[in-house]
Amino acid sequence: MLETPIAVVGADSAVWLRLKDAVSAFRMLQQHDGSLREDADRADAARLMEGVVAAIRELAPAFPHDAEYLEALTGDLADWAAAGFDVPDFRASLGAFQPQQHRVDGLRHLVVFPMVTQNGSPDRLLEALLIDVIWPEFIDALEREHYSNALFVPIRFVDFTGGYDTNSAVLFPETVAMKELIPFTWGAIFADREAARFRKVVAAAAEITKLEMPADAQRLLDDQALTERSFVLWDLVHDRTHMRGDLPFDPFMIKQRMPYFLYSLEELRCDLTAFREAVRLVRDEATDDVTRDHARLAQYTILFDRLFRFPLTGGRSRNYDGVGGQLLFAWLHQHHVLHWTDTRLAIDWDQVPDVVIALSDSINELYWASIDRPKTAHWLAAYDLVRATLTPNPASRWARGLPDEILAGAPKGYTDAVLDDEFPLSMFYEALGKKLRGVIESTAGITAAG
Repeated sequence: MLETPIAVVGADSAVWLRLKDAVSAFRMLQQHDGSLREDADRADAARLMEGVVAAIRELAPAFPHDAEYLEALTGDLADWAAAGFDVPDFRASLGAFQPQQHRVDGLRHLVVFPMVTQNGSPDRLLEALLIDVIWPEFIDALEREHYSNALFVPIRFVDFTGGYDTNSAVLFPETVAMKELIPFTWGAIFADREAARFRKVVAAAAEITKLEMPADAQRLLDDQALTERSFVLWDLVHDRTHMRGDLPFDPFMIKQRMPYFLYSLEELRCDLTAFREAVRLVRDEATDDVTRDHARLAQYTILFDRLFRFPLTGGRSRNYDGVGGQLLFAWLHQHHVLHWTDTRLAIDWDQVPDVVIALSDSINELYWASIDRPKTAHWLAAYDLVRATLTPNPASRWARGLPDEILAGAPKGYTDAVLDDEFPLSMFYEALGKKLRGVIESTAGITAAG
């Protein structure tokens, strides 16, 4: 691994602030595909880009581990300007940016790309970021010895431009502007944003529902850095799980069109795999104390984020993460380990691990059986799994039974028949949402600093 002093360029650096201001002004001249608006002042755009390039070159010596990338970046920016700022193509600099090769705790990166921001801006605008890697020793050991994931890079915000003043908590290469795809060799997740919004939302939800927090869970609400590390453990296992297990060929990564509750099960499967691995680490006598502590805490992060934030985040149009959270809540309730009595929420914590693992087992069984089924039969089986716990929309065609012309037709007919809100919120979530949604919405743009 790299042995380089941590870069000292911070959010208050004069050069960084010049770069940030120039990028922010340039963004105002762009349109959806990243090119300049027809009415944009091209001389102004050229002047701003000269400032961006000059600032990057001035900052580059502080980031020797990114030297090849920053050199390629200034080349891509110059080529973009020379082409009149048409649709951007940053394949060269994207290919040179390899943060997964330098997973050193606290290592800082300067990142500039024209890109969309997932759960943020759908427009391919220029963004500038200062980020730090989060790579504690116990994660390094787990990745090397148990959960190999060479592409995974957990990170923390130092500062950012407007596309990240949103709900976006990822930095993925596939969001960068390029005219032809190149192999993707890394994926970065902002554990600080995940942790900060978790702490704010869960604290509010616990107060609203009168949930008595276990002492360990309270530690998460009191300690941002501890929560970040626990999220890194969750994300490490979740991220690799998308390509591991008895899969229905390739359930998620090729982005095929399918009923959105299939995405619900895939994301939930990955989260529950992380949960059951955290349980295994806690129960394994060979686990060291630091790892066992974070594994215990990771179980709370998965549960509380899924139970409180996921169902109430975003709209109700094909919200697959929302359905996954609803399913987990209803499963725990129907297995009598989660109770809503006398307007108070209570959880039998000693029973939670095995009940959650049972849900994980049921999804894994569905996946295992999938390769012996036609695709649409797998979809029907997946629907049966979800509806066995969640109540479908009363208007659901799937719940009533799809007609023969759909069953005998192309898969598109199945997908078209799914309602945008196939599994509506329960009365519990409708009531909770009236008090909690404002808190969730207030976490847009949140970082460890608040």
